[in-house]
Amino acid sequence: MRLPKMTLWRVIFAAILISGICATYLRVMYGLGGSTNLSDRFPWGLWIGFDVMCGVGLASGGFTLVAVVHIFNIERYKPILRPAILTAFLGYLFVVVGLMYDLGRPDRIWHPLVMWNPHSVMFEVAWCVMLYTTVLFLEFLPVVLERFGWSRPLEWIHKISVPLMILGILLSTLHQSSLGSLFLIVPAKLYPLWYTPILPLQFFISAVAVGLAMTIFESWHSSRAFGRALELPLVAGLAQILAVVLSVYLWLRFLDLSHRHVLALLTRNRVETWLFGLEIALMLAPAVLLYSARIRRRPGALYGCAVMVVFGFIANRLNVGTTGLEAGSGTHYIPKWSEIAVTLSIVAVGFAAFRAIASYFPVFEPVDGPVHKEGAEILEGSEVLSA
Repeated sequence: MRLPKMTLWRVIFAAILISGICATYLRVMYGLGGSTNLSDRFPWGLWIGFDVMCGVGLASGGFTLVAVVHIFNIERYKPILRPAILTAFLGYLFVVVGLMYDLGRPDRIWHPLVMWNPHSVMFEVAWCVMLYTTVLFLEFLPVVLERFGWSRPLEWIHKISVPLMILGILLSTLHQSSLGSLFLIVPAKLYPLWYTPILPLQFFISAVAVGLAMTIFESWHSSRAFGRALELPLVAGLAQILAVVLSVYLWLRFLDLSHRHVLALLTRNRVETWLFGLEIALMLAPAVLLYSARIRRRPGALYGCAVMVVFGFIANRLNVGTTGLEAGSGTHYIPKWSEIAVTLSIVAVGFAAFRAIASYFPVFEPVDGPVHKEGAEILEGSEVLSA
């Protein structure tokens, strides 16, 4: 058996996994206190701010594309629907994995199933995560059934596909907004640049935006890694929608700041001001650029704009979950190396899982026409995923 070729990216991938295994050992043996820099004064850190809040949002391309194709009946986006659903399914699976690290008693993760508290936002979040992960599994199941030629179960899935998709969109909508509702209970602790009564609405709109951006991001990488043609007309159409969604989001943000009379905070020389500016800049630049048809016709420019939106979204969630709470908690939080190692491991395994599944199952539509001229070249950064 021929061993896979050793490359720099595979070495990095192996190093990330080894560090993640070591961090997992610390988490299991010494608990949250021995494996993180969290405390009673600052109980939510990187694992909630990134692994959960960002992970759920970055997986929102599934419900966004399902709504576009099956609710708004825009069939031309169907070729990129399955990869978006796979990304969403893996995203939610690894959100659950991240929760297992962050919960003080991960063995009790099943408690919301039998211990109901309908007045708790966390209860609603827990149920939406469980139900929507199940829905995503069922939405992706036809790909598996097609691969093995199981026609009878495939017919059953197709019969319930419409209500399944509607349920998935409803659950994801509730879940994306409910993550913002978690912070409505701390008006005195969350910095005013981020605390707002409409935080759930802002979370939902930004999730739609990053869902579109992640679809463009995934399409670009897939075209390079699998030697496929980039569906440029489709991703350019998504980019045009993305520009509008970003514009609405930014308009809503500043309208809210003005309504709450906190725009003056932007003149203060504080860490919060600079990080807020970074977040807005990462959203504003692609919002302006993507209105240009010339930008939307260039794959590299489209990819760059999608990356900016993704990082702008991550900056927003980390600002809400970490930066905005530090001053109110009276402490300063810097993630421990083990927290970073676990997060990087989850991301790396997610990319590897996508590569493996897409290589073995019919995730992509058959290619019609010539392959993109750069498609035959495996993206160097993606080589690690085939390890």
